[in-house]
Amino acid sequence: MLYTLAGGGTLCGVAALVLLIVSTATDYWMQYRYSGSGANQGLWRFCISRKCHAHTMTVAFWDATRAFMLLAVLSCFAGVVLGLSAFTNGTKNRRVRTGGIALVLSGFLALLALAIYTGVTVTVFGKRFLDWRFSWSYIIGWVAIILAFVAGVFQLCAYQQITAEPPPSNNPDT
Repeated sequence: MLYTLAGGGTLCGVAALVLLIVSTATDYWMQYRYSGSGANQGLWRFCISRKCHAHTMTVAFWDATRAFMLLAVLSCFAGVVLGLSAFTNGTKNRRVRTGGIALVLSGFLALLALAIYTGVTVTVFGKRFLDWRFSWSYIIGWVAIILAFVAGVFQLCAYQQITAEPPPSNNPDT
C-alpha cells in the first residue's frame, strides 16, 4: 500500500507538472472577438487572426499570474523529483513528506494564479469584450491544480504509513 500511494502521488505529480507547463506556455487562456476577427491570449502574448504579439504593457495581474504559475511549476518539479528519489534506495520518509508538501504548495500557487486571472478577466475583460470565453490552456491549469493536490495528499498519506509502520523485527520466531 505504501508504494502504491507514493507511486500514485508521483504519477499524479508528473501529470500535474506536464499540464502546468503546457498551461503556462500556451496562448489559449481566453478567446474573444476583436474587430470581427478571432483572437486569443495567454500569459505571454496575444494573437489576432493568428498573428501573435508579445504583451507590451506591464499589467500587475499578468505579472502576478505569471509569477505564481512559474513558482507552481518549480514546486511541482521539486515534488516530482523528491517523489522519484524516494524510490531509489527504498522509500525515505523525509523525501516523501517534503515531496508531498511541495506538490500541495504547487497546487496552492497555481490556485492563486488562476484565481487572480479569473477575477480580473471576469471584471475587466468580460466588460471589454462581449463575445469571450475561457479556453483550453486555462482549463488544463485547473485540472493541474486538482492533480497537484491529489499528488501531494497521496505523498503525505504514504508518509503517514511509513511513520506508522513498526520497524521490522530481527527475531526469527516472529
